Amino acid sequence: MHLGTLSLPNKQTRAALREGDSWILLDAADVGALVANPDWRNGIDVARTTGQRIAEDKATMLTPVQHPAKIVCCGLNYHDHIIEAKREIPIFPTLFAKFADTLTDPDADITITGSHKVDWEAELAVIVGSPVQRATPAEAANAILGYATSNDVSARDWQSRTLQWFQGKAWDNTTPLGPFIVTADEISPKDGLEIRADINGEVVQLSNTRELVFDSATLISYVSQFTILRPGDIVLTGTPGGVGLGRNPQRWLHDGEVLTTHIEGIGTLRNRMRLPSSESV
Repeated sequence: MHLGTLSLPNKQTRAALREGDSWILLDAADVGALVANPDWRNGIDVARTTGQRIAEDKATMLTPVQHPAKIVCCGLNYHDHIIEAKREIPIFPTLFAKFADTLTDPDADITITGSHKVDWEAELAVIVGSPVQRATPAEAANAILGYATSNDVSARDWQSRTLQWFQGKAWDNTTPLGPFIVTADEISPKDGLEIRADINGEVVQLSNTRELVFDSATLISYVSQFTILRPGDIVLTGTPGGVGLGRNPQRWLHDGEVLTTHIEGIGTLRNRMRLPSSESV
């Protein structure tokens, strides 16, 4: 299944199911609210018969989960990125957190004022579908709702001010996610999915989810040992090699550039950068 959240003309939002060339509206404000109901799949069966349909070319997609309780992120999780960062392969995941305010829509402009070193990080997002606490990897795999495309746009000058990454990663409206969620029964990153980032059509990251050190189930299992994850929570799995920070010379995003993020079989984000500070670099 493809599950998304649509913006409606009355300024409301609705979860929706993609079927053919249309979206079927569901009885929830967004996908997070949808899957919070343990019986949500039964509601989909009803909606297929009675639900309002919106043509795909008329649909305005939003980030699928509007208000996640938790966004947990993993750094240094692709072998090629670890090599470019000149770091050792980690024994345990390197984790940090984001607020829900960091999320933005799959085609939204991204505005950052106050950073001169804005970087890109194409990422696979994992969306939790059922409560998971102190789970084994197998139990964690069963708790995965599905996957989406994301980009952990980062303010590297702020990130490098201290040893903690948080202040470079938690800027409001800077983490696009979507365009929808592909459920785990349809796709598996363990099979190897191409992940790519382009800037104005120039490929800057090109890798494969086979490069992940800790896969989705391992990450969710690990995180669940110390905090419960609930339906709608999001785990970002890290970025592959090719980020601006790792280049020689280093390269940063600039005002007006279009950042495109794509994961094979999942979807594409297109975000124009609004970075007035970058022009003074």
